[in-house]
Amino acid sequence: MTADETTADETTGSGAQTGQVEHTFTLTRAITLLLTVTAGTSVAALYYAQPLLVIIATNLHTSTSLAGLLVTASQVGYVVGLALLVPLGDIVDRRTLITRLLALAVVAALVAACAPNFWVLCAALVFCGITSATAMVVVPFAAGVAAPHERGRVTGTVMSGVMLGILLARTISGALAELGGWRTIYAVSAVAFAILAVCVWRMLPSAPATATVRYPRLLASIATLIRAEPLLRGRMALGFLSMGGFTLMWTASTFLLARDYGFSAGVIGLFGLAGAAGAAGAPVIGRLFDRGHAHVANTVAWVSILVGWGLLALGHHTLVAFVLGLLLFDFGSQAVQICNQNRIYSSLDPAARSRITTAYMVTFFLGGVAGSALAAPLYDAGGWGAVCLAGTVVAVVGLALWGAIYLSRERSLTAAH
Repeated sequence: MTADETTADETTGSGAQTGQVEHTFTLTRAITLLLTVTAGTSVAALYYAQPLLVIIATNLHTSTSLAGLLVTASQVGYVVGLALLVPLGDIVDRRTLITRLLALAVVAALVAACAPNFWVLCAALVFCGITSATAMVVVPFAAGVAAPHERGRVTGTVMSGVMLGILLARTISGALAELGGWRTIYAVSAVAFAILAVCVWRMLPSAPATATVRYPRLLASIATLIRAEPLLRGRMALGFLSMGGFTLMWTASTFLLARDYGFSAGVIGLFGLAGAAGAAGAPVIGRLFDRGHAHVANTVAWVSILVGWGLLALGHHTLVAFVLGLLLFDFGSQAVQICNQNRIYSSLDPAARSRITTAYMVTFFLGGVAGSALAAPLYDAGGWGAVCLAGTVVAVVGLALWGAIYLSRERSLTAAH
């Protein structure tokens, strides 16, 4: 183990209960599927509005620029949930926490479905974002109960559920908007959350706390973890860049497909299937991790994003290049996420997994907030070309940062020997 992979118990507040769940519960395929679906459905609520921005703006009598704030509102709520709720997974029973968050998600989705004006909808989507943090309680739970030799595969599977939820959200919301208006997706999601809450309560085992600290100290220990762990800081930076580019592309693609190609919300949503197909192939990255080829996995991930941007840049002229770019870009984006989470879960303190998740995912989705906020101004200023140029710069920086992290680690290993 290198110097950047060590963790001191005194910085994390870990207690004697570390690893209880791992020793008392076997992760079956049915439970893995439930965790994957729960994570994907939870995070999907962040993106239902994305292909519907033009429809919502028309229906609620506002501008498309203002409607773009709906995506940002959801992600701001998500960051709040990550910062304040996910750390609770280290000090309370995770099954209870997941169930209660799903119950609150039912309420938030129903308010969104019934919103009488734009600002009520915006507020409802903030709360939808907060409850979407359920996904990041699920991921460390799955990593904790998985055996060490299959942790990469299990984490990759559950994270693929998250990415598929993000991508298929557009397809499903677009299709339902064609059938019954933009409110339909929120009513349907409320029903889905209610069903999942029941399944989680009945099927998941109790997951006792792994730390014995008070909530204020728990939150403070997140900053301590970040200061103490260079490995975590590096992965946080990579996550920020990856998610920033991801939301930049998907938010701006709505404007490209609606304004330049004249596609309806239903057709725009179908492009999520191409992205989902790309992301579905990413769990192979987790298997590379399990086999000890982490450096290959990371490099393939960032190169895929970079080449994907090159193909996407041609999307203004040809949809074939756009779809191929989506496949490669979303494969790379999901692969980066799997690489990052496998690394932090396998190298850092298991008793602090929820706080580690918070530190990483807050930064990850702050990147998402930045990307979605920049999408409309970039598109208005320079069109799709400006968006792709910015995305390419982000990908180059990400690849360079990964190279620096890898070389630093190699030098540390050489010095240790």
